[in-house]
Amino acid sequence: MTEAKISTTSHPFVVPQFTRKDYSSFFLAGALCATISHGAMTPIDVVKTRIQIDPAFKTLSFISGTRHVIATEGPRGLLTGFGPTAVGYLAQGGAKFAGYEFWKTKFVEIAGSQEIAVQNRTVIYLGAASVAEFFADILLTPLEATRIRLVSERGYAKGLVTGFARLAREGGIGELYAGFLPILCKQIPYAIGQFTVNEFCHELVYRSITEESKQKISKSATLKYSIALGSGIIAGFAAAILSHPADTLLSQINKGHGPTGSMPHRLFVLAREAGFKGLFAGLGPRMIMTAGLVSSQFLMYGAIKDALGAPPGLEIHKESA
Repeated sequence: MTEAKISTTSHPFVVPQFTRKDYSSFFLAGALCATISHGAMTPIDVVKTRIQIDPAFKTLSFISGTRHVIATEGPRGLLTGFGPTAVGYLAQGGAKFAGYEFWKTKFVEIAGSQEIAVQNRTVIYLGAASVAEFFADILLTPLEATRIRLVSERGYAKGLVTGFARLAREGGIGELYAGFLPILCKQIPYAIGQFTVNEFCHELVYRSITEESKQKISKSATLKYSIALGSGIIAGFAAAILSHPADTLLSQINKGHGPTGSMPHRLFVLAREAGFKGLFAGLGPRMIMTAGLVSSQFLMYGAIKDALGAPPGLEIHKESA
C-alpha cells in the first residue's frame, strides 16, 4: 500500500497529522481485514488447537487431524469457535492496526528529526507494534478464552453468547482474563513479526530497484499487491515462529492445565513440562495459517483504506544502502 514517506534526503521534517476520521478509517479497515481473515482460518485453528492440547491428536498431522475432526464431529466441527474468533478479532484488529499507525507517528515525532527516525526505525516499529498490541489484547483476551474453551471442550456451549456467559458466570473476570499474560507473550511477538518484518521486506524491495521501477509499481495495482503479498507471507512465517511457544501455553492455560499459583509460575511449569518439542507442537499448520492471515490482512487493509479514501500511513524506510 502507498505510504507517506520519510527518507534520508534533505527536505523539511513533516509528520502527517491524522484526524479522528482518519483513525476511524484505519480502525474499520483493520477490524474488517482481521475478522475476515481469522474467521476464514477457523478450521485450521481448530485442528491446530486440538493438536496442542488434546491427547487424542498428539500424534496426528494436520491432514489426519482434520479427518479425525470430520469423522468424529462432522464438518461443522471445523467451525467450532467461529463466533468468538470473528468478534474478538474484529475488535482486536481495529485497535491493533489503528494503534500501530498512531504509535508509529507519535514515536517519529518523539525522535525529532527524519535522520534520527530513520536511524531508529527498528525501535519505532517494535515499540509501535508492542504498545498497539497491548491495548488490542485487552479487547481480545475474554473472547479468545471463550474460543479456546469451545474448541478444547466439546459440548461446553452452543456458541459465542452461551460460551462467554458460562465462562463469565463460573469463573468471573479472573477466568476471562486468566490468559492475559500468556496472550501478551503470544500476541506481542506476533505483532512484532507481522509489522516489523513486513516493513523491512518492503524496504528491501524498494532499496534494490531503480526509480523507474518504483514509478511502475506506483502505477500498477498488480505489482503493488504482489509485493504486499510476498512481504506478508514472509512476515506471517516470522510471526508464527516468534509467537508459537506462547500460543501453546495459552491453549494450556485456557484449558485449565498446570499448577495453581501465579501466572508466571504456571507458565514456567507448563513450559518445562512441554519441553522444546512440545512448545512447538502444531507449528506447521500454524505457519500455513499465519502466512495466509498476515498476507491477506495487509492486502485487505490497503484495499479497504483506499476504498474509504483514508490517507496513507507513515513510512520511515531507509531508501539507500
